[in-house]
Amino acid sequence: MANNHCLLLLIVIQTIQKMLKVEHIGIAVKSLKESNDLFTKLFARPPYKTEAVESEGVSTSFFQMGESKIELLEATNEDSAIAKFIAKRGEGIHHIAYEVEDILKEMERLSKEGFTLLNKEPKKGADNKLVCFLHPKTTNGVLIELCQEIK
Repeated sequence: MANNHCLLLLIVIQTIQKMLKVEHIGIAVKSLKESNDLFTKLFARPPYKTEAVESEGVSTSFFQMGESKIELLEATNEDSAIAKFIAKRGEGIHHIAYEVEDILKEMERLSKEGFTLLNKEPKKGADNKLVCFLHPKTTNGVLIELCQEIK
């Protein structure tokens, strides 16, 4: 009987748990090379991955920090969101990303809760992820990214 209650509690917790953890913090930078050097010194380790995301007009680097990551983003074209962000606000924190198990369900849930999604379907992002962004006007000025590992 106790095992049934534990199993039921586990199912309820898993159902409630939508955002699993802070997956990464995105930082907009002017120069990926210079910033990689800076953050390598700061963290005493190099990035584990650098890649281009052509659809978003960025190059990225990732640093593992415990269970979370730091993502550096450099614009590769002047029309990209990162180029516009840096032109308006300068370098700095761009977004906070949360890991989700099922991005489609989470997008549906958040849309029903009144949050504005910046894309209707998940996009292929960096670091083998499907991603969706929430409009900062509906999240107290913070750009939120949902991300799900592509399996």
